[in-house]
Parts: sequence; structure tokens; C-alpha cells
Amino acid sequence: METIIGYITDIITGYIELIFGANGWIGMLLSGAGMTILVAIGGFCFGGVVGSFVAWAKIAGGTTARTVANIYTTILRGVPDLLIIYLFYFGGSALLTSIGQMFGSNAFIGLPSFITGVMALGIVSGAYQAEVFRGAYSALSKGELEAAKSVGMHRNLMFRRIIVPQVLRYAIPGLGNIWQLILKQSALISVTGLIELLFVSRMAASATRMPFPFYFTAIVIYLVITAVSGWGFKKMEQRAMRGVKGA
Repeated sequence: METIIGYITDIITGYIELIFGANGWIGMLLSGAGMTILVAIGGFCFGGVVGSFVAWAKIAGGTTARTVANIYTTILRGVPDLLIIYLFYFGGSALLTSIGQMFGSNAFIGLPSFITGVMALGIVSGAYQAEVFRGAYSALSKGELEAAKSVGMHRNLMFRRIIVPQVLRYAIPGLGNIWQLILKQSALISVTGLIELLFVSRMAASATRMPFPFYFTAIVIYLVITAVSGWGFKKMEQRAMRGVKGA
């Protein structure tokens, strides 16, 4: 029994020294986590803009706009996210290289990994956010919209004061789920060389030939980020639903 306890103690001590010691990797892991959060936020915001336009096209657009929006959401929700990342990275790099050749450059010009991540995550999440916004709009009380029109409220004013606040109110739970999805998808950006959490974990595991401590630490960090952001979305939902019957 004492041998087992001693063995477990040695493992824990070694883990603490490896991650949190004087020459530990915790600094690089946290730096990678920060990059993960940044690229996720960028992708989420970009996706929100894209999703808003797509939702508008589905709700109020013409036949062509609705068709394009439906094709976009169908394709982006059906294609693996990694393929979208590769498409943006290699396609964008090929485009930049072609432009450089027009100006006499023969060098390969790669699209920055961070921009690739933001664009890819944004385009993918935009398809999901569009459906969230469309569903939230469907939950609006048609009586309020008709009342606003009956008193002569301008369309832009009605959009700012009635539609946007209430759509966001009903969209928060769905947006929270999409945010969690983006956090997980951000790990895929490591294939482009972005130094985020998974990239650092893989690099540390390769350098020390001790994969378990670093991948375990990465899991813990991801769970902490998920828990904190989930708590934040829950608070926003509670605040947004104040005064709503049944909330």
C-alpha cells in the first residue's frame, strides 16, 4: 500500500514540476489558451455578422437571396470543418501568391494562420448562427410588430428598438451553444501552424515525450474556459429574460 501511495505521490510531484515548476510549461500553455480564446472570439463575431445577413436573406430576402442563403447553410453544416479550414488556408495562400506574382514576386505567400482561423470559424459558425437568429425572430410576438407599424414607426427604428433586442434575447441560449462549438473547432486551426492550446500541447508532448500531462492539462484548461463562458452566457440569458412571463 505504501508503495502504491509513494508511486502516486511521485507521479503528482513530477506532474506539478513539469507543468508548474521553474521551467514548467504552464506559461506557454496559458499563452496558447489565450490565442484559442482570441481566435474563437474573432470567429464568433465574424460568424455573427455573416449569420445576421443570412438570416435576413431567409426572412425578408427575395427568391434569389433565400435560395443562396439556404444553399450556404446546407453546405456549411454538411461539410467537415477541417475541409473549410484547408480551403481558406490553401486557397487564400494561392490567391495571395498569384497576386504577388503579378507584381514580380516568385515567393509563396501564406495566409496568416490567425486570419485563416477567424475566417473559417466565422464562415462555419455563421451558418449555425443564421438558423439561431431566424428561430429567434420566429419567436417574436407578431402583435408587437403590427402595433409598431400601426403607429407609424419607421422600419429602421423598429429594427433597432424592437426586433434586435428581442431577437438577441431569444438567441442567447443558441448562441451559447455555438460558442462552445467554436471553442472546440478552434483546436482544428492548429493544422495551419497557429500556436494555440492544442498546438502548444502537441509541441510540449513531442519535446518531452510525455504526452499525457500536457493533453490532460489542455483538457482542464478547455473545461475551465467552457465553464466560465457557459456561466457568462447563463447570466446574460437571465438578465435578458427579466420581466418575461415564465422566465
